[in-house]
Amino acid sequence: FYKKELTSDKVTNTLSMFVERHCNAVQIRLMAVIKKIKRRELKMADSVETMDQAIKAATIKTGKYLTFTLNREEYGIGILKVKEIIGMMPVTSVPRTPGYVKGVINLRGKVIPVMDLRLKFDMEEIPYDERTCIIVVEIDLKEETILIGIVVDSVSEVLNIQEENIEDPPDFGTTLEMEYILGLAKAEGSVKILLNIDKVLSAGELGDLKKSM
Repeated sequence: FYKKELTSDKVTNTLSMFVERHCNAVQIRLMAVIKKIKRRELKMADSVETMDQAIKAATIKTGKYLTFTLNREEYGIGILKVKEIIGMMPVTSVPRTPGYVKGVINLRGKVIPVMDLRLKFDMEEIPYDERTCIIVVEIDLKEETILIGIVVDSVSEVLNIQEENIEDPPDFGTTLEMEYILGLAKAEGSVKILLNIDKVLSAGELGDLKKSM
């Protein structure tokens, strides 16, 4: 019998294709779960005066969160803020923007600014790989809502977190801005850092980011 030998390059390529297909499948499953939950949450919002109030109520404490990793730590964003999850794609750089702003992407004809959350949080920059994802989120400004892509190491799962399992962020002193942290959630034997994505960027930074669109 003829036995075909696989070279190391072929093995690497095969593994890379498997990881990429697995990551894409995870993204698709997560988006299906998020869309289903959103439909249910929006139906429940009929009894609330405005959709804005419903979104704020769902993202402050108790609710469902999309979790993701940054530098081996787990973070969470309220799912009503999540518009889409996509794999890493070509990003067009924009001159004279902060280092954490990677540029803009063309998502089905819509120009969306992209920032690397690692760099925004002053973490070490690492090369992007098959697990790197862009989470497209809705940011509420005073006069409008804009879409921003945030680059994360990988997406994890959707968790339903109750308020009794969420603690306020620790007080590190007045010199540290902590308003972008909703709280620290105890889930599945670990701590998840829940983000208020509207507060990760200051008003000035959001204004600069909007100019790149």
